[in-house]
Amino acid sequence: MDRFHLAQLNIAEPRAPLESPVMADFVANLDRINALAEASPGFVWRLVDDDGANATGLRPFGEQTLVNLSVWTDLASLRAFVFASAHAPILSRRREWFQRMDAASMVLWWVSAGHRPSSAEAKERLDHLRQHGPTVSAFTFRDPFAPPAPA
Repeated sequence: MDRFHLAQLNIAEPRAPLESPVMADFVANLDRINALAEASPGFVWRLVDDDGANATGLRPFGEQTLVNLSVWTDLASLRAFVFASAHAPILSRRREWFQRMDAASMVLWWVSAGHRPSSAEAKERLDHLRQHGPTVSAFTFRDPFAPPAPA
């Protein structure tokens, strides 16, 4: 049994309200991409709001910021979903829908298998990455760290 899983957070500031024509294609693809994630090898869990479909109603990072928080069995599984699935064409369009952020907007970190990170924990990890750069506590796809060694 795996002792550690990979948590990921990404945040984004929409260019317009979700109900606007600017965001229509993004919103139209949410359910499809979320279903794809859930069916992907290595998927464990994702944050959802009260309707259970997505997390667009949750704003733990401020009213202007959308949040995506999930857990995967390993880095390879998450990487395959993000960059080698039907998610990739959506990702390539992110500048149409979201403002460029000056600070890091995505962070990865290892959690004990079975742990579901809170928004507060995810914010701490993102803040750590922004302050210290990639470390074993908070890292990126570009600068990944292996899971902790078994004790």
